[in-house]
Amino acid sequence: MKVKLEGITILANDVAALAGFYRDVIGFKAAVEEEHYVELVNQGVRLAICSRPLMAENTSDHHTFIEQRSGQAFELNFECDSPAMVYELFEQFVSKGAVAITEPTIKEWGHTTGFFADPEGNIHSLFAVNPTE
Repeated sequence: MKVKLEGITILANDVAALAGFYRDVIGFKAAVEEEHYVELVNQGVRLAICSRPLMAENTSDHHTFIEQRSGQAFELNFECDSPAMVYELFEQFVSKGAVAITEPTIKEWGHTTGFFADPEGNIHSLFAVNPTE
């Protein structure tokens, strides 16, 4: 039996602000918008943003949804069509509220990669495979 990854849910303290970032800066479209839950549409995996209190309620107040998180728990990787697009989108995202973590650079593993944080501090990457000669 095989399963496929259908979606990712990001837990948020401020659902509206984080959803606005992914909608207005990253470019996803909202399919469902509720006070404590927003579902975003893109061409890959479904991305949802859910309030911690709602997830706690859904899991019989499991302590991990009530406690404040510490540290990086996940990373989203956004693939670009070219290294030039990595630089362009990185600047665009930062100008619209993302926090620059690491400016785009050419990495030894053959990608041009830059890291940025969303409004709740989740660090993600923009990358493109570098052309081979």
